[in-house]
Amino acid sequence: MKPTHRLACSLLFACLSLPALAAPQHALTLYDEPPKYPADFKHFDYVNPDAPKGGTFRQSSFGGFDSLNPFINKGVSADNVSIIYDTLMRQSQDEPFTEYGLVAGKIEKAPDNSWVRFYLRPEARFHDGHPMRAEDVVFTFNTLIKDGAPLYRQYYGDVAEVVAEDPLKVLFKFKHTNNRELPLILGQLPVLPKHWYQTREFTRGNLEPPLGSGPYKVAEVKAGRSIRYERVKDYWAKDLPINRGTYNFDAMTFDVYRDNNVALEALKAGAFDYELEMSAKNWATAYDVPAVRDGRLIKEEIPNGNPVGMQGFIFNLRKPVFQDVRVRKALSLLFDFEWTNKQLFNGAYIRTDSFFENSEMAASGLPSPAELKILEPLRGKVPEQVFTEAFANPVSDGSGMIREQQRQAYKLLQEAGWKIVDDKMVDKDGKPVSIEFLLAQTQFERVLLPFKRNLADLGIGFEIRRVDVSQYINRLRSRDFDMIVGGYPQSNSPGNEQREFWSSAAADNPGSRNFIGLRAPAIDQLVEALINANSRQSLIDHCRALDRVLQWGYYVVPNWHIKTNRVAYWNHIGHPKVSPKYDVGIDTWWIKPDVTPAVTEAPAHEAQ
Repeated sequence: MKPTHRLACSLLFACLSLPALAAPQHALTLYDEPPKYPADFKHFDYVNPDAPKGGTFRQSSFGGFDSLNPFINKGVSADNVSIIYDTLMRQSQDEPFTEYGLVAGKIEKAPDNSWVRFYLRPEARFHDGHPMRAEDVVFTFNTLIKDGAPLYRQYYGDVAEVVAEDPLKVLFKFKHTNNRELPLILGQLPVLPKHWYQTREFTRGNLEPPLGSGPYKVAEVKAGRSIRYERVKDYWAKDLPINRGTYNFDAMTFDVYRDNNVALEALKAGAFDYELEMSAKNWATAYDVPAVRDGRLIKEEIPNGNPVGMQGFIFNLRKPVFQDVRVRKALSLLFDFEWTNKQLFNGAYIRTDSFFENSEMAASGLPSPAELKILEPLRGKVPEQVFTEAFANPVSDGSGMIREQQRQAYKLLQEAGWKIVDDKMVDKDGKPVSIEFLLAQTQFERVLLPFKRNLADLGIGFEIRRVDVSQYINRLRSRDFDMIVGGYPQSNSPGNEQREFWSSAAADNPGSRNFIGLRAPAIDQLVEALINANSRQSLIDHCRALDRVLQWGYYVVPNWHIKTNRVAYWNHIGHPKVSPKYDVGIDTWWIKPDVTPAVTEAPAHEAQ
């Protein structure tokens, strides 16, 4: 063999002995399946690429705000303030979990998932013209970990190090290789301006308009009353395919209302343009007005392809009264959904059974062999019913008489050591039982009053404590509540956010969504296994296994759901014929230039 041939062969064998090299790509998917849109795509399918630009889109805001910093655990941030920031990547709204490059034009992922590298677009810049660079990404990540809300430390917990390799390349190294979601989670990272924060205190919540980089900027703030965002006409990314047909409004305003009933009347009077209606009663009865009848105010139900997750009355297990599962089950039996749905909701809702409702990840029937393989090592650490029974909520006849459920509840309470003394229920220590339900929304009072009556029949005190939004948030953060109404939203690809909901580490973090106060090693184990699932089917099996344990723990009194988004909007607003499967898609809507708005300017009002 000639020397040159020997050298060529040596180089070939050396190359073959190296690990497979990653290739930069325009999109990331969870299990490395091909993305829907190729690298040369022109726009998403759910947009109108020729949507007109212009006009002001007016919305309502509930409760008020005192901060423009959504990243810290202080104050109440203004609605939609995240619209001023660009992220490394953006998720499409018609795929379960695919992200396409935004600030990062290309993304490179290690074959063994030990790191991810983002290649920043050289043209990316902040609103002041300053270029967005790798040092800004590093600054953002380290600042959120150090000074941001506690959820960031949980969310990015598997990142070992972030390195600015050069001005346009940033590398994230991972502690483990089995967290497949982590590269996509990092793609959601907003990029904050390092140079701007060098003269400001990040942890201070105030109303100074922040410097952003996104399609809108804060234009006007009226403390306690309203906020106005204006479209950035020279937005650096306006011509990217992922942005074509989006961000069509010249301005967006949010007027503050402290009463949702007042806000509804304002919508019908033309004071703002759009509402996502959450009340079934309102949807059925409150829109019988001339504007709806003649087609100027449009009611529309848009299919919702997302898992609806779990909304429920949440027990705070930090309180001794709720630490016995028999007590939690007993109290759950006293909520009469069938009567509530018929009398208060016009039969519009479906009872929620699963923490992953409206998806293939919801548990049903008995565990499959794959689920049992996950659950068997936890036998004795999770409720035995997980293995032997299919979970089901109690079902009444809708008459309002739930004597059989009350009998079952009373028996469970007796087993827990509770008893009635002088017509009052006392706990196992002989203390009268009184539960405070913390509430910020007036609409829920009518739902809770029948629940209160059913509890009172067994001598259980129940106080509905309504407070303003800022006090409500402060009490949530300090865990100063017995029960609340809350939700656990789910995506089509659950992952790291499950730690925020259920893990022991999140129980004492004031900014986490572990409102329940769960500290269960078995649930911790299930959550980590879910995050580390290596295929779609494995993810489904792990979600179902976790779902069963949460169901049989009776940590919430499950509420209800629908499979559509109910929206009302004035007819000068337009939207694409095809809505995205997993979102309402407001960022694809527009103002019709040939239709006169019902009211050209929202009437001035004090915060209602």
